[in-house]
This record gives sequence, C-alpha cells and structure tokens, in this order.
Amino acid sequence: MLARHNSVWLVPRHGSTAVSVVGVLDWTTYGRLRDSLLELAAESENGVLLDVERLALHDRELVKVFSLVALRVGDWPAVPFALVTGRPEQRAVLAGQRAPVYADAAAAEAAWERPARKRARRVLVRSPRTSACAREFVRGTCAEWRVPELAEDAQLVATELVENALRHTDSVPRLRLELRRRRLAVEVADESSHPAVVREGLDLTETGLGLRLVAKVAKTWGSSRCRSGGKTVWAVLRRG
Repeated sequence: MLARHNSVWLVPRHGSTAVSVVGVLDWTTYGRLRDSLLELAAESENGVLLDVERLALHDRELVKVFSLVALRVGDWPAVPFALVTGRPEQRAVLAGQRAPVYADAAAAEAAWERPARKRARRVLVRSPRTSACAREFVRGTCAEWRVPELAEDAQLVATELVENALRHTDSVPRLRLELRRRRLAVEVADESSHPAVVREGLDLTETGLGLRLVAKVAKTWGSSRCRSGGKTVWAVLRRG
C-alpha cells in the first residue's frame, strides 16, 4: 500500500506509473489525496496514471482536485497525468477536467505524449566550495545541452537553492537539472520535511537574496514533499 488517509488510499498497480485510488472523495480526504498525488508525481519517472474506478465521487466540486494536480505537475516535474475509469457515469462527472480521462490504461498509455528530456544529477559535498561546485556543474551542463542563454539564471537559482539547503538543513544537497519542452528545471533535494518559504523583509545588503530572487528569475518555483521523506525545492526557467 502506497499511502492511506481516512477513507481514501492509493494502491500501486504495475510499476511506479499506475496506481488505483480507493474510497470516497470528500472534504476530509481532498487535501491528503491532492498531496499524495503531488508527491507521487514528484518521484515518478514516466508520469502518473490514476485509476479512479473504485473511488466514490459524490461532489462535482471536489473532482477539481484532479485539475489542480494536472496543472501543478504540468510545470514541474512536467510528467503526464491522466485518469482511467471504465465507468461511463464517472467519465461524465470528470468531463471538462484539465486531466484527460480514458476508458482503460492501454488507451491512456497510447495517448500520452512523452517529450524527450535530458537529466543530470550531482550530489554535493558540504564544504566552503559547495555553491561554487554547483555553479560549475550547472554551467558545464548548460554548455553540453546547448542552452547557454539559460546558464546565468540557472547558476543563480542553483546557488540560492543550495545555500538555502546548507543554511537551514543538515543535509547533503542533491542537485538535479532537467531539460524538457524548452524548459530547464533546477532542483535541490534535502532531507528536511519543512517546506521552503520566502523570507520577508530581507536586508538586501545580506549575502544571498534567497527565494525572493529565485521567484524573480524563474517562470515558476515550488517546494514539494517526497514520499521517501524530505523535500525538493525546484524552479523552472523557460527558453526564449
């Protein structure tokens, strides 16, 4: 069993891509179902295919949770997200959602767009040179992937996310870059479950402007919990 909360739980199917959701979608389960799906997407390599056939849908307002998840994962981690149910009455309730709905898994898999992507990872050692090593890695990767126009902003974002992890956690930062659909994601994972937040009233004479600066240069950014513990702080840069 993957995750359980009140009267709804997720059950793995084949591999890490497909899961079934079982129970009742109501106001007591809405939030945790949303968070569980976002955590699942954050760690998925191929996307999330959600079988809702055994999920009771009594409130049309609450099915908007699937649109919210689809919107969030569309920016990061930019993986496919789709719903599956063989029940026509459920497909009628789910019609108009941002997440596509299919009658079976085979149809969903066939329709999924899987754009080419590139990934690079680096586990950073905590030292006085950690941020410099992160910048070197980002600069070299952007050159290798032929996106030099993103290198400056990507180095800035990586520096701030890495320094944030060093300053506020005891973790070894794990830096990952991913290029997909003309977007470059810069991600730093750590072992702390506390979400990253923007500090208000930061003195601009201090070293490092933190997440406020990340928010200025990135198309979007966020902090996502991991099912295995800890979190990933990420920012997405868009090519011109």
